[in-house]
Amino acid sequence: MPVNANSDQVLPALLARHRHNPTRLVQILREAQEALGWLSPQTLGIIAAGIDLPLARVTGVAGFYSFFHTEPRGRYRVLWSDNITDRMLGNQDLMQEMCKSLWLEAGHLSEDGLVSVDTTSCTGMCDQGPAILVNYRAITRMTSQRVAEVCELIRTETPVEQWPADFFNIDNNIQRADILLRSSLPPGDALRAAIARKPGAQSTLDEIKRSNLRGRGGAGFTTGLKWEACRNATGSGATPARYIVCNADEGEPGTFKDRVLLTEQADLVFEGMTVAGYVVGAHKGLIYLRGEYRYLLDHLESVLARRRAEGLLGHNILQQPGFDFDIEIHLGAGAYICGEESALIESLEGKRGVPRNRPPFPVTNGYLDQPTTVNNVETLAAAALIAKHGGDWFRQIGTEKSAGTKILSISGDCARPGIYEYPFGVSIAQVLEDCGATNVQAVQVSGPSGVCVAADDFKRRIGFEDLATAGAFMIFGDKRDMFEVARNFAHFFAHESCGFCTPCRVGTTLLKNCMDKIHAGHGSEYDINEIFKINHLLQAASHCGLGHSACNPMFDTLQKFRPAYERRLKSLAFEPAFSLDDALAQARQMTGRDDAGAHLATSE
Repeated sequence: MPVNANSDQVLPALLARHRHNPTRLVQILREAQEALGWLSPQTLGIIAAGIDLPLARVTGVAGFYSFFHTEPRGRYRVLWSDNITDRMLGNQDLMQEMCKSLWLEAGHLSEDGLVSVDTTSCTGMCDQGPAILVNYRAITRMTSQRVAEVCELIRTETPVEQWPADFFNIDNNIQRADILLRSSLPPGDALRAAIARKPGAQSTLDEIKRSNLRGRGGAGFTTGLKWEACRNATGSGATPARYIVCNADEGEPGTFKDRVLLTEQADLVFEGMTVAGYVVGAHKGLIYLRGEYRYLLDHLESVLARRRAEGLLGHNILQQPGFDFDIEIHLGAGAYICGEESALIESLEGKRGVPRNRPPFPVTNGYLDQPTTVNNVETLAAAALIAKHGGDWFRQIGTEKSAGTKILSISGDCARPGIYEYPFGVSIAQVLEDCGATNVQAVQVSGPSGVCVAADDFKRRIGFEDLATAGAFMIFGDKRDMFEVARNFAHFFAHESCGFCTPCRVGTTLLKNCMDKIHAGHGSEYDINEIFKINHLLQAASHCGLGHSACNPMFDTLQKFRPAYERRLKSLAFEPAFSLDDALAQARQMTGRDDAGAHLATSE
């Protein structure tokens, strides 16, 4: 197909706007596709020449991200969120209704080239599913009626921009707010407090350290120590620099708290980034926003513009000579692995989002090989409050080892899904009571890479000393099939493996195939043994935490919901290599875990 007739005008202006900068490649590709519909060979060639990169490099980046298309696509691309909570709400039946109405098969383009219907991983709308993306714009709470309305709009070729506005309403669903979500901190107050402390940035760093703020992205590294390491690192090259990166790529299924924080408290997040810049001596911040949150881009850009006009970003912030800091937004393009901080940095640099070998760590060799602090959205919002109120104030909230509050994204079998902010130390039982969940058999804490907690452990508490979490809290009632939950997660990991290392690329696919075989009624205890052998491979040879975490859902559900597997297994005609109990014991020994998940290493 020839390049769009307008490409000669579109691409030169686009490249000029991005200053022909190769580190902007992902953004250039995204904007080119939005303007031209797809990324043709001609388009990729023009872009490669315009930023002076080999065509193979540009093509490789375009092929890495699931939201980029190097083949023609229909004018309407419908993607159904295939997270387990969307399945629980009936997404599969609704998707079939849509395909039948549009006379096409799922995963294919219609004969007239108008529309395609397929699935994608979690869209971050778990509290208001089933959700779809239409040309990467989110529509929530799908019903049979809304399916019919969407199909009619597609058949009449109504531009998506002219669809009813209420289709695109996204609710924040804040059910319980605490210090972050109910903050009324005036813009600039945290910066003024930081500047007023003497002697300078060191005093604010001391407050961050005193607060015991730990990363909210999953692993829980101490924020003050990370900032201090970046502050003390020396940059390299002719123009050494430091950078602040906000990780807003919350791709873990069941997590949507950052979406709400950025909607409700964007100033607080940007203020936290600016405080971090002041402390570590950085002059530039970058926020990496997941592609599914494209609808937030204009809102966030308007907040940044207002902050610049108010002297809270730019040169000599608040009339302080030398206090220069600004923020730019990069939009992702559908890659879960970019939640891992080094993969995110690779993407920010215009590359494929493949995790780096570590060490060196980002605090010394991060963005553009310069010292870089990468923090989660929630962490930066909390840092702004600490800069204003002090470390002792923050440390009084929560528990001794887990200071402050934690925002939980609650979805699944409950009466009131949504966002709940609690001081650390809240029990699972209390959360279930607050959200109206009854007859619960399990809670998946921190998404597929986290921990599946059974009913006899609901006394356990959210906190780094017990159950650390990036925020996902998925509830499963006593009628749910926990094998199917684990199988959905196995499909997720196979889909989201970046493909860089063979052990993960092949291992996650083999794991998915084993679960599908058991689901189809053809499995035996041999296949259970194979799962643990695959895990041994993934643990020993995977390049990053995705492979290390891929078997966690199977371990937890095998241990805690064993009958869900046993009733599917065929009787054996031979003696298995070792028993299921032996396999579980070996798995615990190999992973060093009983029921504590090995999270994908997200930013802190």
